[in-house]
Amino acid sequence: MSHARTVNLSRRGLLAAGGALGLGALLSACGDGGGSGTSKTADKGSGPWSFTDDRGEKVTTDGTPERIVAFTGTAAALADFGLKDRIVGVFGETTLEDGSAHPQAGDLDVKKIEVIGNVWGEFDIEKYAALNPELLVTHQYDEGSLWYVPDESKDKILKLAPSVAVQVADVSLLKPIQRYAELAESLGADLKSQQVTDGKARFEAAAEKLRKAAKASGGLRVLAASGSADYFYVSTPAPAADLKYFAELGVNFVVPEDVEASGGYFESLSWENAGQYEADLIILDNRDTALQAEDLESKPTWKALPAVKAGQVAEWDPVPRFSYQGAAPLLENLADAIEKAEKLG
Repeated sequence: MSHARTVNLSRRGLLAAGGALGLGALLSACGDGGGSGTSKTADKGSGPWSFTDDRGEKVTTDGTPERIVAFTGTAAALADFGLKDRIVGVFGETTLEDGSAHPQAGDLDVKKIEVIGNVWGEFDIEKYAALNPELLVTHQYDEGSLWYVPDESKDKILKLAPSVAVQVADVSLLKPIQRYAELAESLGADLKSQQVTDGKARFEAAAEKLRKAAKASGGLRVLAASGSADYFYVSTPAPAADLKYFAELGVNFVVPEDVEASGGYFESLSWENAGQYEADLIILDNRDTALQAEDLESKPTWKALPAVKAGQVAEWDPVPRFSYQGAAPLLENLADAIEKAEKLG
């Protein structure tokens, strides 16, 4: 997991306003199903729906939820499994400054979905309530924490609809993909559809490609990193679902020694010590919250790293889209980077 995640967590108190103004009246209005939308589940005749999530909580509703609000990456994953028409709202980075879709949005049509938060800590509860949500879905990294649901307003948010959380840390990549597939199937998705089976076939082919590339590389050292103005963060693979899976396929990751201060996710290095770990290939956090390779050109110690001097730097997305379609390109891109890289001594 990258530094940006932990920085975000520490900034939660500053950034997560959660739309607290005027909530008393709003929650009262919503208590009897307020809002102009109406649930379709009463017409489905499907009977009760239930799902036990990764908090160990069994969520039960009178009918299968039709109106889903989710973290953007989660919504995109559910759409990949065939639930695109059920997604009515999202929170998390969704649109770019020009109004186009953020890469995390996958194949979602962001112009047809209500965006109730587009940055960390932003969650418009009034917009959320007006959607008449029947289910909220997001990741869980840390026990008791819902990804991109502000702690300060979580209790108010969770009063409006049942919630499901899927564990995405300290598990290998396949586990959350399978869990989101199970959730989607419980909600009526057809996992035998061509969309899903084609995605799974691509994923399996990509995994085999990465396995072969890692084996042929002769132990090429890969360092997963994120950059900020003051620190160079080196991630350890064990808690990160993607890195953990890549390592299982044979990728030889640099493992930092001192990760305790970050809760086990990464080591923070001052830029003076950026060369502490030797690496042949650097995969660099590609999110807006982290400095990119061009931004780091002003750092002499960055430019002095052997992998940087050799042009062996590739992109890394530390918050994958947990579907076969979403994860396959990550495997393919890393395999390509490893195939092109050379050992540097």
